[in-house]
Amino acid sequence: MSYFIERGYTSLNHVGEELCGDRVEYAVNGDVLTAVLCDGMGSGVKANILATLSSKILCTMLSAGIPIKDCIETLIASLPVCKVRNVAYATFSVFLINNEGKGDLIEFDNPAAILIRNGEVSDLDREKSVILGKNVYTTKLNLQAGDAVIVTSDGVEHAGIGMMMNFGWERPQIKEYLKRVVKPTMSARAISAALAGECNELYMYEPGDDTTVLGIKVREHAVTSVFVGPPIHKEDDAQYVADFMAIKGKKAVCGGTSSQIVARQLGKEVSAAVDFPDKDIPPIGYIDGIDLTTEGVVTIRRVLELSENYLNPADTDAATLNKRDGATLLAKMLFEDSTDVHFFVGQSQNHAHDGLPIETRMKLKLVDKLADNLKKMGKIVTVRYN
Repeated sequence: MSYFIERGYTSLNHVGEELCGDRVEYAVNGDVLTAVLCDGMGSGVKANILATLSSKILCTMLSAGIPIKDCIETLIASLPVCKVRNVAYATFSVFLINNEGKGDLIEFDNPAAILIRNGEVSDLDREKSVILGKNVYTTKLNLQAGDAVIVTSDGVEHAGIGMMMNFGWERPQIKEYLKRVVKPTMSARAISAALAGECNELYMYEPGDDTTVLGIKVREHAVTSVFVGPPIHKEDDAQYVADFMAIKGKKAVCGGTSSQIVARQLGKEVSAAVDFPDKDIPPIGYIDGIDLTTEGVVTIRRVLELSENYLNPADTDAATLNKRDGATLLAKMLFEDSTDVHFFVGQSQNHAHDGLPIETRMKLKLVDKLADNLKKMGKIVTVRYN
């Protein structure tokens, strides 16, 4: 069965540093996702450069199909070794996983990965090999729908040292936290944000180490279709709505005119919500058979802003898209609940906006930017114009 391999990460910078000494890189080649987390020794610019170099080398070589052993040998041979501690200046965790949930997890000197399955949290079986004198651990992955695997830099285990905890956040405590907090509906990004956010609290919001959490989650495809604006020619309304409704999955309609067109074609009525959760965002509406009905341009602009926050690896609020305004509801539907997103974008000029600084071009730009950000999240996105 073909699944969607979701990915997401959150990073905290060492207090006082503008650059993170950890780095995450992704690459997709065919049906195989390569995801790399590298931790550069120390913090600041040097650590960032080493982590960036390491992650780029690994991601580029592995995604090109070069054997794992050759990639690791190239990386280990390329990295300098600390003369004082006699350890490499960068460590790594690498996923190579296809859309059936099968693949490899390779780990070098990072904390061991954690598996979350059916509400239980456990370790993965690892096989040790020695490459250029270094212990490298490999796990054969055979993941099921709903499984999540979490890898971290050692900043997670260091959280709270000398502050809230004498010896940092020990592994059993981390696993217990994940068991208590992670819900089946949480995305990989939300899980990583929750764990990193807890680390930030243990550090009393002054991380003493760069801290990164990378999550991979196996999901069945969840499709959302978004209707934005009427088609240019009114005679196309019926077919456009029919095509929109024909796609399985959740449905969102954005815009007053769009709502009227969809409701008319479905033989339904549009009703408006009476509550106003956010004074800056128009209230939502209701159409029987449609999962979410919102205003248009203002709402989409806010969703775009939320997507920028969601893509910021330092944002630990990704786990809390829980407001009830139309923009947040649409953001949660797109960012958290969906794997595939189809936009139906009508290009008709909305005469309700005559005399207002709202143009069709603006709407198209907003949708295009939002689609690009969803692709950056790893979503499968299509945009149909009419």
